[in-house]
Amino acid sequence: MRSRGLLGALVAASAGVIVYVRWLRPYQMHWGATPGEIERSLPGDEIFPAPTWNATRAVTVAATPEEIWPWLLQIGWGRAGWYGYDWADNGFRHSSWEILGEHQHIALGKAFPMSPFSEVRCYAFEPNRWMLWRTGDSAGTWLWYLDPIDGTRTRLITRMRDRYHWRDPIALAQQLAVDLFDIFFMRKCLLGIKARAERYARRAQSRRAGEHAAPDAVMSDLPRQR
Repeated sequence: MRSRGLLGALVAASAGVIVYVRWLRPYQMHWGATPGEIERSLPGDEIFPAPTWNATRAVTVAATPEEIWPWLLQIGWGRAGWYGYDWADNGFRHSSWEILGEHQHIALGKAFPMSPFSEVRCYAFEPNRWMLWRTGDSAGTWLWYLDPIDGTRTRLITRMRDRYHWRDPIALAQQLAVDLFDIFFMRKCLLGIKARAERYARRAQSRRAGEHAAPDAVMSDLPRQR
C-alpha cells in the first residue's frame, strides 16, 4: 500500500514537471514578448551563446526611451525599489513614484542592490537605450533594452541568460527557484516601470501643452481695443 502511494506521488510529480516544462515554462519565460523579440539578437547575448536559462519578457510603454531610462537608473533595494512587491524586494519600503536625482548616475561597475546581501553591477550600457548587468565574470547576464516604436511608445524588454550549475547543489537550487518564481516579480516590476514612466510622460505632455497655451491665456485677459 505504501509503495502504491509512493508510485502515485512520483507519477503526479512527473506529470507536474512535464506540464511545467511543456506549457508553463515557455509562457513565463517569454511573457509579453513577441516571437521576433524572443529570437532577435540583443547586447550581451554573445556572453552566453547557449544558455539553459533564457528569459525574454517585454511590455509596451506609452513613453519615450528618455522618459523610461531614469526609472531604470534608480532601480534597486534601498534606492527607488523594484517597483513590484515592496514587502519582498524593498524591505517594506514603498517603491518611488518620483525620479530621484541622487540615483541618476550610471557608470561601468555601478552597483544595483538586489537585497541587503546581494547586488548586480553594470557591465555595459548605452544611455537611453540599454543596460547590461552581471554579478561576476562567470555569472549570467541581465539586460534592460528600450526599443522605440514611434515618437510616443517604446518596447521595454528585459532578458536574462545563464547556465545551470548542475554540479553545485546550492547554486542549482537558487537557479531553479528563480526559474519557477521569477516571473511573478519580473512581471510586477515591468508593469511598475510602465505605470511610472507613463504617468511621468503624461505630466510632461501636460506641462508642454500648458506652456503652449500660456500666451493665448495672457492675451485673453487683456482689454479688447475698440
